[in-house]
Amino acid sequence: MSQPALSNDARKRRTLWLLVALAAGMFGFGFAMIPLYGLLCEVTGVQTPDRLAEGGGRRPVQTTRQERWVTVKFATTVHPDLPWTLGPREDKVRVRVGEPRVVTFVAENRSGQTVTGQAIPSIAPWKASAFFAKIECFCFTQQTLAGGERKEMPVQFVISPDLPTDVDSLTLSYSVMRIAKPDTVAAAN
Repeated sequence: MSQPALSNDARKRRTLWLLVALAAGMFGFGFAMIPLYGLLCEVTGVQTPDRLAEGGGRRPVQTTRQERWVTVKFATTVHPDLPWTLGPREDKVRVRVGEPRVVTFVAENRSGQTVTGQAIPSIAPWKASAFFAKIECFCFTQQTLAGGERKEMPVQFVISPDLPTDVDSLTLSYSVMRIAKPDTVAAAN
């Protein structure tokens, strides 16, 4: 026995209902994406800025932030083409995990002309980088210093309580490079 063929109108109605159901499903999925993304990040351990600010998302296993301290060391490298000195006021600090901390870096332009530079941060050991969040940093934007200018630049950061327990020390490094030479900037104007 064969089934009777659907009429042309019946096929159009079925297609219309399938398209309406598909559109409603896509609309509902759009609303569900935010909680699903949060769940996925929590399951996989991915740190998002809002979760780090709240204390890292997942609760630490039997560790309170008052009990766990980490040493953060600072290192800077300035490209030879950039006539700056850059360094932290403190070479290292001890911080509690989960508590924001501010450290000040001092930059000085040793030349007589205005120079723009950009800092590129890195964290060592590499596995700690997902648990180190910079809230405020001079590395977020280009820095311009007039000739002979000295400038204090804060870095505010927080270390997630989810930092692996075998990491008790990490290094925040900055490589600073010149953005444009003065004659390049003058030619562009």
